[in-house]
Amino acid sequence: MQLHQLTLWMLLLLSSSFLAAQKTLNIKSKTAFTIGETLEVESAILGENRVLNIYLPNGYSKESSKTYPVIYLLDGSIDEDFIHIAGLVQFGSFSWINLLPETIVVGIGNVDRKRDFTYPTNNEKDKKDFPTTGGSEKFIRFIAKELQPFIAKEYAINDTKTLIGQSLGGLLATEILFKQPNLFDNYIIVSPSLWWDDQSLLSWNLPTYTTSKSIYIAVGKEGKVMEGTAKELYKKVSVLDKKNTKTFFEFLEAQDHGDALHLAVYKAFESIFEKVKEKE
Repeated sequence: MQLHQLTLWMLLLLSSSFLAAQKTLNIKSKTAFTIGETLEVESAILGENRVLNIYLPNGYSKESSKTYPVIYLLDGSIDEDFIHIAGLVQFGSFSWINLLPETIVVGIGNVDRKRDFTYPTNNEKDKKDFPTTGGSEKFIRFIAKELQPFIAKEYAINDTKTLIGQSLGGLLATEILFKQPNLFDNYIIVSPSLWWDDQSLLSWNLPTYTTSKSIYIAVGKEGKVMEGTAKELYKKVSVLDKKNTKTFFEFLEAQDHGDALHLAVYKAFESIFEKVKEKE
């Protein structure tokens, strides 16, 4: 046997021995991985079914005496912002982090966000770009009259409610803050589309609050209009009664409209729930 043939034979023998020594992993069981539940509910106000994605803290039980604050997340579909925001809430509520208390997240899935998140506009370009525009009043009624009472009935919650909205969702969150502020205790408004209807929402006067508020506003490097209107919004809310209102602003220079939300929400949790972290 020639030397190269012998070498090849030895390599094949070693390879066969190595493969024989390998063990294949056997699946012993397989279960679905869930972080909560998805519900389809029928809304009489909206005249359609809506999907809700619910994150529940580890060990959650409705029968327990423990109650939880609720975060309502606009753009809360599975393929939008629900999973990464729920992950932030889980991480932040770990006992060794104590960024915020254990919290239920209600992600509101979208059907037509351009319809639901905008009020009627007089701007012709807005009308052309958003042909289904102008449904925010009805959507806010859905939140106030159907969604919040439903969550209070179905889950073990306390009175603390937070709203998160970005882009057009930030426009809607701002509209709620201006028109029905007592629907929520905390507002996290990121990159709000306040250019809508020639920035008309910024001319509204803020009403008197009957409960204390925390208002966090953030914007990335998103151009003169987006940055300017976000700063103008902060200027408008920052003069509110300091005893009842805490206001925060972040300019996220390294982020843009596409990636500002995740970092902004983390920073908002740091700001809004600072006292919670200190007490733990």
